[in-house]
Amino acid sequence: MNALAALGGLRTVSLDELNAQAQLQTRVDRKYIVPARDLSAVLHALPTGSEVLDIGGENALRYASQYFDTPTLDSFYGAVRGRRRRFKVRARTYLDSGGSFLEVKTRGARAATVKDRVPVTGDELDDEAVAYATDLLADAGIPGAARLAERLQPTLVTRYRRATVLLPATPGGDPSRATIDTELTWIAADGAVLQLPSSVIVETKSGQRAGALDRTLWRQGHRPAKVSKYGTGMAALHPDLPANPWHRALSRHFRHGTIARGIAPGTASVPA
Repeated sequence: MNALAALGGLRTVSLDELNAQAQLQTRVDRKYIVPARDLSAVLHALPTGSEVLDIGGENALRYASQYFDTPTLDSFYGAVRGRRRRFKVRARTYLDSGGSFLEVKTRGARAATVKDRVPVTGDELDDEAVAYATDLLADAGIPGAARLAERLQPTLVTRYRRATVLLPATPGGDPSRATIDTELTWIAADGAVLQLPSSVIVETKSGQRAGALDRTLWRQGHRPAKVSKYGTGMAALHPDLPANPWHRALSRHFRHGTIARGIAPGTASVPA
C-alpha cells in the first residue's frame, strides 16, 4: 500500500505558490519518526485547506543526497559534540525532475543555520566546488575552512521519496509547510545498505508557533525526535561511532531496519 496515497485527495500547489505563501524567514523545524502504518491516519487528519506540492504531475519525488566529510569525520563529530561552529556538505540530486546541487549547511557562532547551494555534476567535488565550500565555511567561522574543504570525500548516500505539504495558518500563526520522506535508504561508502521500510520521517517548518501538522501529530501521540539523516545514518551503519545525540531514535526505530553488507562496489554512488 502506498503510504502517501491519502495525499491524492488534496489540492495541488506549485513551487512558486508554496514559496510565496510560506517563506518562513524565521522558522522552527521539528522532526518526527512515524511508523508507516500510522501515516495514513495522520494525513487523513490534515486540516481543510492543506495542499500538496506538485511538480510535473508528481507529488512524491525521489531524492538522493551524497554527503561529504573529511577522513577524520569532522562534520559528523561536529554534530555529535554539538559544536557551535559546525557544517554539513552534500550534493542533492532530484532524480525525477533532474539537477544536482552542492549544499553547504553551516552553524556559526550565533547558532544560525545557513544553507547555500550551487549546481554540480556527479558526486565528486571539483576545484570550483571546493572553493565554494571553503568560502561558506570561512564565512561561518569554521576553523581551518580551506583544509577541511580540500579533504572532503564521499561518505554516505541517502535516498528517499519526498512529499511536501502546505498547511493553512493556525489561529494567530502563519501558514506552515512539512516534508514527508518515505522509502528511506542509507548507503555507506563501503556499499553497506540500511533500509527503514516501516518508518517515515516527517519534518515540519513553522514560525514560532507550532503548525497545523505539529498539532495533528501531537493529538495522535507522536512527539518530535532528534534525528539527522547524516548523523543517525552514519551511526547506524558504523556501530563503532559515537551516537549519543540519536540514541533514542536508533534504539526505537533504526533497530527495526535491515542492513545488507557486501554490496558490489559502485552502488554507493548517487544514481544519475
